[in-house]
Amino acid sequence: MKVSEAVVARRSIRSFLDTPVSDEQISQLLEKAARAPSGGNVQPWRVFVINDSTMPKFHQFLADTDPRETPAYEIYPKELPSPYRDSRFKVGEDMYKLLNIPRDDKPSRFAHLARNFKFFDAPAAFFCFIDKTMGPPQWSDLGMFLQTFMLLAQEEGLDTCAQEAWANRSQAVASFVGAEDNLMLFCGMAIGYKNPEADVNSLVSDRAPLETWAKFV
Repeated sequence: MKVSEAVVARRSIRSFLDTPVSDEQISQLLEKAARAPSGGNVQPWRVFVINDSTMPKFHQFLADTDPRETPAYEIYPKELPSPYRDSRFKVGEDMYKLLNIPRDDKPSRFAHLARNFKFFDAPAAFFCFIDKTMGPPQWSDLGMFLQTFMLLAQEEGLDTCAQEAWANRSQAVASFVGAEDNLMLFCGMAIGYKNPEADVNSLVSDRAPLETWAKFV
């Protein structure tokens, strides 16, 4: 698969099969993804993998933990302006349309959001942490590492979903994986094989036209 093909094929998958993914395969992908660029080569990512028998243990641990936590960070600005707000609203409405969940069915919408914390039934996942001393430039390094991983996974026939929603359960996650106090959770990454029969996996999010966000000076 060409890089350009992987970029087009990658999707945020929200329904996975229970087909297992080996630790060896995840390790190989992570080692390759670590070739992603980072300023000064500081390589700020710190990864904790959840797989195989650890996954049900993690789900049980999460269910037994108080969900009321202070988020690790604000996932979106409180006053998200247009056109960013419009894009976020539309992709949400497109997703719920595929799920046949109307706007006024709040319980069903919340139930779907809660599936984030089951990794959308993915059999494997990892959590990406960063040292609290790092700043915005190193956070951008995480993005390059995560994108590299997702494209490499696509090349291998695996599907993924990067999940910042885990910032809302950061304390429970850190406790379970044994993350050091100096580390902060950035996101989770669901890994597996998409359910081809799930309509939600057909979602293709829009992209704004080039002329609206790029200017050739």
